[in-house]
Amino acid sequence: MANPIEQVSKIRTIWDEHLEVAKVLPRLAEDVSSAVDLIYASMASGGQLLVAGNGGSAADAQHIAAELTGRFLIERRPFRALALHGNSSSLTAVGNDYGYEQVFARELTAHSRPGDVLLAISTSGNSPNILRAIEAAREGNVKVIGLTGETGGKMRAACDLCLCVPTKSTPRMQEMHITIGHTICEILEVRLAKL
Repeated sequence: MANPIEQVSKIRTIWDEHLEVAKVLPRLAEDVSSAVDLIYASMASGGQLLVAGNGGSAADAQHIAAELTGRFLIERRPFRALALHGNSSSLTAVGNDYGYEQVFARELTAHSRPGDVLLAISTSGNSPNILRAIEAAREGNVKVIGLTGETGGKMRAACDLCLCVPTKSTPRMQEMHITIGHTICEILEVRLAKL
């Protein structure tokens, strides 16, 4: 068993790191507001939000899409949102037949229409399959919001709007990603429910 004092100290260190990143998150408030506006404009005109991510970011993609198709805080109609990895048969077929770099791009091309929005999540900003999805979005006249880390990686220049969480720590970054996702859902839900 771990030393209880050391373990409690480690827990406090992790939480202190979380709070330090959370304290600087308000730097992104204007960009998050712009992200809400992009998604709102799409959904208000019949468009949808497509979300893509790998690993923990795939879980975040599903989480965000579910908050919109289900409900977040208020009772209202469902909003159109889709996590691009949700069909495991398609994911594995595309990965096998075309390569893993194509799994999101192929799904995006199949499901998107001009005017939709892609929320692309990558902690490094350099995931090849996310970058290819961004290229496919560009080809299909789909707006792109990136959600990434401090540097933004290659995504910074590729997105219409890139939300770069100011940390190099992947766990702290992912914690802020879901905070941003929840914030977008909460504001979007109220605005769209009025339509």
